[in-house]
Amino acid sequence: MIKKINKVIRPVLREVVFGLEDGMVSTLGTITGVAIGSNESSLVLLSGCVIVAVESFSMGIGSYLSNQSEHEMREQILKEEKDQIKKYPRAEQTELVEIYIKDGWPKDLSRKMSQAAFKNKILFFREMAHHEHNIIPNRDVFPFKNGMYMFFSYVFGGIIPLLSYLFFPIYIAMPLSIIITLISLFSLGGYVGKFIKVNWLKSGIRMSILAGIAITIGIIVGLIFRS
Repeated sequence: MIKKINKVIRPVLREVVFGLEDGMVSTLGTITGVAIGSNESSLVLLSGCVIVAVESFSMGIGSYLSNQSEHEMREQILKEEKDQIKKYPRAEQTELVEIYIKDGWPKDLSRKMSQAAFKNKILFFREMAHHEHNIIPNRDVFPFKNGMYMFFSYVFGGIIPLLSYLFFPIYIAMPLSIIITLISLFSLGGYVGKFIKVNWLKSGIRMSILAGIAITIGIIVGLIFRS
C-alpha cells in the first residue's frame, strides 16, 4: 500500500509542494501588507482573491509549459541519439566503453559490458541515453497533469491565509492568519521531510522561516504605505 502511495506522490511531489508553499507564502505576505496598509478586511479579501486567482493560473500554465518543453527536448535528444546509433554503431559502442571506464569500471569489464549491450538494440540505446545524456527512455511524463496539480495546490495553499479574514475582524484575523499559515507551512515541511527521509523538524523550520521573510517584507511595505 505504501509503495503504491509513494508511486503516485513521487512524480508530482515537486508541483504539489511548490504550489502549496508558494500559495501560502505569497498570499500571506501580500494580504499582511495590505492589512497593515489599509486596515480594511474587504480590501484584504479582494487582494487575496486576486493574487490566488491570477497566480494559480500563472503557476499552472508555467508548470505545464516547462514540463512540456523539457519533454520535447528529451525526445529530440533521444531521436538524435537513435540516429547516431544507426549511422555510427561501432563509434557509439566505443563511446560507451569510454563512459563505463570514466564511471570507474575496469577496462576489460567495460568492453564486455559494452559488447553485451551492443547485442541488444533496446538495451544499447537505453544505456547510451542514460549514461551519455542522463535520460531514462520511456519515462512517463504528464505536463498537463503536473500543471493541474500546481494550479489546485496553489489555490488550496492560498486559501489558508485568507480564511481568518472571512470570520474575524481584521485585528484578530491578521495574527490568526499568520499563525495558521506558519503552522501549515511547518506541517508541510515536516511531512515532506519524513517522506524523503530527512530531518522533519529541520525541514519544517526551514519552510516556516521562508514564510517569515515574506511576512516581514509584507509588513514593511504595509507600514511604508500606511505612514
